[in-house]
Amino acid sequence: MNKKIISLAAIMAALGLSLGIYAGNLNTTPETPQDKAVAQLLAKTLPDSAGKPQALNQWQHHFLVVNFWATWCAPCVQEMPELSALQKEFKGKSTQIIGLGIDSPSNIAEFTKKYNISYPLYVAGMDGSELSRQMGNQAGGLPFTILINADGKVVKSYLGRLKMDELRADITKFSAEKSK
Repeated sequence: MNKKIISLAAIMAALGLSLGIYAGNLNTTPETPQDKAVAQLLAKTLPDSAGKPQALNQWQHHFLVVNFWATWCAPCVQEMPELSALQKEFKGKSTQIIGLGIDSPSNIAEFTKKYNISYPLYVAGMDGSELSRQMGNQAGGLPFTILINADGKVVKSYLGRLKMDELRADITKFSAEKSK
């Protein structure tokens, strides 16, 4: 009988200790890596497609659609006209699409001369690959798109070519915007 009581007491003590450790960690858990990655993104100054340095913190407190792309990525290039049309739908509202090109400045400059893109394109270079990984793109594939709410939290991510109906619905769901 004493062995059963001692065993039960030991189990209860271990359970209580485990719950205490868990509860203690809840109060001291650091920011999620995505939040840190968003802060790192918004702290960057990147050249735009014309080579002019642009501070990305100009987009702080906007609902952001951040699209990682490259000129050599066929699905990336295919979705850009649709992203341009979507940006025009949200013109004058707080939703902003930005493109982070994982490519050379010269390739991005040449690309923008050929295509009329209605949202800002920035040159992230090869550092953009690491930034996309920090944002959740563990596969390292392109295109990779994330939605960041006005509070700086990643609310959704997409790997591969976007389905515009899904993206439009998610923008409406996670932001205050209503598309036309």
